[in-house]
Amino acid sequence: QISQIGVVCALCPAAWRVRAGCILSTPRLHRLIQIRLFRGIVVAKVEIYTNRGCPSCVSAKQLLDSKGVKYSEKKLGRSKSVDIEFQIRTNGAKSVPQIFIGGELIGGFDDLIRFESANELNWRLGLEPRPKISIGQRIIRFMKGHRYR
Repeated sequence: QISQIGVVCALCPAAWRVRAGCILSTPRLHRLIQIRLFRGIVVAKVEIYTNRGCPSCVSAKQLLDSKGVKYSEKKLGRSKSVDIEFQIRTNGAKSVPQIFIGGELIGGFDDLIRFESANELNWRLGLEPRPKISIGQRIIRFMKGHRYR
């Protein structure tokens, strides 16, 4: 198969593995193939509720744009049905932006940054596989009051 980065071995059992002896059998190129394959498959549907004149909304959209994530923006105040949907889905939240990833309420821009700093945003967006977290790290996160998995 010919891809943007070169020749990928068609005999490999996994889509991103390269057979020993192939042109792309170095670990660095192997990782590059994985990244290219994961970027092509964005599983999570991202929705963001915004309002006019909101600097946090702009920052959240810039962060998602920098990661190359496609999202649907729903602007409040333009349609009564969107406003009602916002109130129902967010349980009456008063602040914007409100971000949903894969149908799950993430919260606002501050929560998006917390997910990013906890290295959880990329796998929630479908850009990376889910990382393995040890039981010790889970206990520490629970003791700190983090809601991240």
